[in-house]
Amino acid sequence: MDEMKTFVTMIVEMMKHENLFASQGGPIILAQIENEYGNIMWKFGSDGVDYMDWCAQLALSYDTGVPWIMCQQDNAPAPMISTCNGYYCDQYYPKRKGIPKMWTENWTGWFKNWGSQDPHRTARDVAFAVARFFQFGGTLQNYYMYHGGTNFGRTSGGPYITTSYDYDAPLDEYGNLNQPKWGHLQKLHFVLRSMEKVLTNGFQRTVDYGNMVSVTTYNYEGKEVCFLGNANQSSDATINFQNTMFTIPAWSVSILPDCYNEVYNTAKVNSQQSIMIKSPNEADDGEEPYQLQWNWRSEHFAHRKKDGTVDGSSLIANALLEQKSVTNDTSDYLWYITSVNISQNDPILTTEQITIQVSTSGHVLHAFINGKHIGTQFAQNGQYSFTFERKLNLTIGVNDIVLLSATVGLANYGPEYEDIPVGITGSVQLVGTKSNQKVIIDLSKNQWIYKVGLAGYEKQLYAQTPKSASYVWHDIGLPTSRMFVWYKSTFPAPLGTDPVVVDLMGLGKGEAWVNGQSLGRYWPKFEANEDGCSYSCDYRGAYGSNKCLTNCGKPTQRWYHIPRSFLKADNNEIVLFEEFGGNPWNVQFQTVTIGTACADAYEGNTLELSCQGGRVISDVKFVSFGLPQGSCGSFSVGRCESPKAYAYVMNICLGKVRCSIPVNELTLGPTGCKETNRLAIEAVC
Repeated sequence: MDEMKTFVTMIVEMMKHENLFASQGGPIILAQIENEYGNIMWKFGSDGVDYMDWCAQLALSYDTGVPWIMCQQDNAPAPMISTCNGYYCDQYYPKRKGIPKMWTENWTGWFKNWGSQDPHRTARDVAFAVARFFQFGGTLQNYYMYHGGTNFGRTSGGPYITTSYDYDAPLDEYGNLNQPKWGHLQKLHFVLRSMEKVLTNGFQRTVDYGNMVSVTTYNYEGKEVCFLGNANQSSDATINFQNTMFTIPAWSVSILPDCYNEVYNTAKVNSQQSIMIKSPNEADDGEEPYQLQWNWRSEHFAHRKKDGTVDGSSLIANALLEQKSVTNDTSDYLWYITSVNISQNDPILTTEQITIQVSTSGHVLHAFINGKHIGTQFAQNGQYSFTFERKLNLTIGVNDIVLLSATVGLANYGPEYEDIPVGITGSVQLVGTKSNQKVIIDLSKNQWIYKVGLAGYEKQLYAQTPKSASYVWHDIGLPTSRMFVWYKSTFPAPLGTDPVVVDLMGLGKGEAWVNGQSLGRYWPKFEANEDGCSYSCDYRGAYGSNKCLTNCGKPTQRWYHIPRSFLKADNNEIVLFEEFGGNPWNVQFQTVTIGTACADAYEGNTLELSCQGGRVISDVKFVSFGLPQGSCGSFSVGRCESPKAYAYVMNICLGKVRCSIPVNELTLGPTGCKETNRLAIEAVC
């Protein structure tokens, strides 16, 4: 607890020093201590309760002048405010009376693991969750994540969380607007903000209409606002409310700021859908990837010298040690090195087949016998402990056994997650088999020499320093599909302001740097599971991380973010450490921008269409105002439409960076439709 106190004190004092708390005139209105401790408190019994109480007293001792919250802590002691985290918090209510209903983490999507598909949470479902939360008494709602991010360096946890932490957030990993999610939620919060005083002060009354349909009204100082909610996941509902018929789509909420006119429905998206593309690096005149000039050098394997020592070894033990206890998380890599002396009459030589069996909690294991690589294995399908087994040939005399264990992010959630073992924590055995009889040589208690990290990291081959520049790199005979190779090249910064990525298709697994800054771990060779994806996504019904998946059977992560702050105007350097073996010739630098802007907006709204990065709308491939069918990329004309809409959209949008279109018959012409008109557009940027 001393370390906890030291850390929290440092953060609070930093905030106070900059006058950032609201009591000092700053923007911080709430402070949080601990996070989701209630989810794991059971593990510690009464000690967990005592710790929670201690945290509360510690928070109060700082006298910040703002309320303190505890997420997922139902029994938070007064005056701590317990809050909710999750996909839906409309049915959450604090157990202690007299405190506000707060939602501190509305999960806008989900993170991605190596080997998994891309998760997506629809804009409609996020908006539905937000609207229902405020329908049922919510006072504060916060997104996790609102802006996606990147796990640069070795910061990704998990284990196996990818370098990208895009999270399908309203602002994506690169800072682009994730449309329509960003625009749909912006419109929702504009409406909620206009009702703030009534929602936070008004008298609330809810009427149940049956079949999961409800109407909630708030009254305050003569003003009234209403929510019409339909939580049925398959059936639309038509109700008579205040002598007016309203149709509420399944799994949606309609908001009526005056209780008469619907101004927003969570299922009706009136924002553009942006289809993002990766554009070539125009700064190189189209020469990539074939004109990138690669230099290379090998990573030297750790090995025993003739005197039995290992250069750079950190310790020797007659036991297999847990990896974190040796590396102190300074590296993904730990070498386990030993030897076994086989005599001419050793029984294991009489067997028909000899294998090495290694019980590891990995996450990756490379095995070398007498200087020869005999195999690599990595954890899959969430099973981070496995047994590595490969055939080998032993020689009479001393046989060197070198095992390299590699982690891919460490556990970062759960009770006592710091104690979850990694590395070779089981046994290492040589097993000879003949006629179902086994001869076993257990090496687990051999003398093991340990070495942390790789030589190239120690030499900082990725850095732009005089020391790193002094090492010899080869410019001929570039190896491909070879393990443990360092590659280096230069490239010009892509033109413009669009976010920059590097396409590492063709590489195996490793780490990438640009101008000495780590882009994080890469692993394009690890493909996502082929099953579970859907071409269409039904927003209706409760969301989970296995719903609305894409990218099946493709590399888990192919593109890696290069912040423009990492780049120089020209002569940028990229360095790759390739662990598994790959081909750098396919590496390309690209920019991320809007390729296609689509919309399917309802009558009575104003549709905003835009490109980004200075691009303009160069073509309009489809326009229909009426009852269009299909979706972006496959729109078709419905049974009725206005003949004037296409000409109007072309006139107002073509050649423009952005355009604004009133969606009504006065602007776009009469349709003759007897249902609510919609405007469908597919435009090219």
